[in-house]
Amino acid sequence: MKTVLITGANKGIGLETARQLLEQGYFVYLGSRNKNSGLEAAEQLKAAGLNHVEAIELDVTVINSIIKAKLILEGRIPALDILINNAGIPGVQPQNLSTVDIADIRQIFETNYFGVIQTTQQFLPLLRKSLAPSIVNVSSEVGSLTMNTAPERRANWNNYQIYGSSKTALNAFTIMLAHDLRDTSFRVNSVTPGYTATDLNGFQGTKTVAQGARVIVELATQPLPGTTGKFFMDGGEISW
Repeated sequence: MKTVLITGANKGIGLETARQLLEQGYFVYLGSRNKNSGLEAAEQLKAAGLNHVEAIELDVTVINSIIKAKLILEGRIPALDILINNAGIPGVQPQNLSTVDIADIRQIFETNYFGVIQTTQQFLPLLRKSLAPSIVNVSSEVGSLTMNTAPERRANWNNYQIYGSSKTALNAFTIMLAHDLRDTSFRVNSVTPGYTATDLNGFQGTKTVAQGARVIVELATQPLPGTTGKFFMDGGEISW
């Protein structure tokens, strides 16, 4: 049975991604900063008959938490097939770069950028043991430089300038890591679920979590040789 680790998986898109992967026959580890929230999410899935799931405490901003989770998984499985870096925070709005407090910038980047890097670094050895490892970084179209410079750019994106910047940095990490791993079977990609109704945006999104998670699942489970170093949404590849 192939294995998946999803960070920030106790609710929202992360939890729905877990649900869809479980339905496809994967064993899913639900990474959750709060242990009890993760356990509740796992029980919710099991109540729906999806039993190949386990909650694992994992705070992407705390290196010791990541290492502890890694050691637990190393004792459970011979290889990790898929890592989905889903954990992220929107930060407090508005986030105009001309006035935002530097502490707010650091807090957002700590989760959305540095957290992804240190989580990925710790789990790379276990991923290398998979025959077809896949890393999916959950990004946002607000991080697309092309979309940010387009005439039709949405005005409300000004409220998410730091969040968007953190996702631009995450996309750069995707490109660079894909380049690092270019001579291996790794697939490393960014994906945006789109404007999905979750607590990240006060449930104002126009897509359901099922719709938002679908593109993540499709990208994570693509067969070899697959695509690497690209940015996707449900309409296909999009511009950085």
